[in-house]
Amino acid sequence: MRVIRDYEREEPFCIFLGRQYPHPPYQIEEPYFSAIDKKALPGRLIMDEEDMAKKPRILQKIRENQRLGDLTEEDWDGIRSCYLGMCRKVDDYFRQVCETLKEKGLYEDTAIFFFSAHGDYTGDYGIVEKTQNTFEDCLTNVPFLIKPPKGYALQSGIRDSLVELVDFYATAMEMCGITPSHSHFGRSLTAVLADPAKHHREFVCCEGGRLAGEIHCDESNGGRPNLYDPYYPRKCAQLDDVAHTKAAMLRTDRYKYVRRLYELDEFYDLKEDPGELHNVIDDPRYGQIIGRLQMQLLDWYQETTDVVPYAQDDRFSFEMIWNRVKLLCRPKQEAEVKERIRNGEYMFLLMEALRKEARQEEGEQN
Repeated sequence: MRVIRDYEREEPFCIFLGRQYPHPPYQIEEPYFSAIDKKALPGRLIMDEEDMAKKPRILQKIRENQRLGDLTEEDWDGIRSCYLGMCRKVDDYFRQVCETLKEKGLYEDTAIFFFSAHGDYTGDYGIVEKTQNTFEDCLTNVPFLIKPPKGYALQSGIRDSLVELVDFYATAMEMCGITPSHSHFGRSLTAVLADPAKHHREFVCCEGGRLAGEIHCDESNGGRPNLYDPYYPRKCAQLDDVAHTKAAMLRTDRYKYVRRLYELDEFYDLKEDPGELHNVIDDPRYGQIIGRLQMQLLDWYQETTDVVPYAQDDRFSFEMIWNRVKLLCRPKQEAEVKERIRNGEYMFLLMEALRKEARQEEGEQN
């Protein structure tokens, strides 16, 4: 808050306030520890063994490693209320930021974005924490709040739009009046802020996991996890190539499809099964829908990969290009060719042009 209170410059400021909480280990001081009414908590998402067998292997491995099967519902409520108490503390910090901006007279002119990296299982599916390659809504459907600066049309309220966190980037860039100098795939949310009914995205995507053998991606750097690491159960599970498989999710307003590289894919009808308890990837009733989502996922990959830079790579220096083409360059062409290099003519096109000119000149002489 001191940074805001002491700010006296004319230039705009930017503050990134990243909080570690809410995050394991679950611990918080009073009054937050006792702030949540345990009786008001919703029921946990609990699966039977048959349904669990069709869920990702990483969840089964973590469940085995965490050894939480003997916890009572009272124990689980204690974990969940503690986690929500940690969320409450973050809310209080955020309130203090907003109040300080108002005290300083900066609130109306300031764009404020509030979002989270991921959610937490906190007892759903019989585990706690999170994973890197599973995409249940409790992990991926995270808060994203926006307060635009004055001058932007706004209808306050909650939106049903499908949004990706990359949309933060596009929105912030627009509000700052900055044109990106590179390709990105965020979409500005200013139109959605003005009109809650505005369509934004047909689907959203997530991805994570690793290829078999990419042990450097398992957070243990190729070694055995430390027994006293709070993330020991998950890191042990990530040593399993199949459990830590690469995966990609596509979610529409009703359906969720997850492509898993080394194990069974997932499909959920979120209207019929909002808790994602029953993986119906093999249900023939959904065959056409699954096929459509698979094609949309393929389209997304093709649209968002192999990005070409806007500017020429500076490594292609004048000296490097000249050294490559000078053997093809006849003495009388040297000045012209050097000028073409300075004007940005691409090396391989220039080499081909010089070869073509040499062939034409040879033909004329013959």
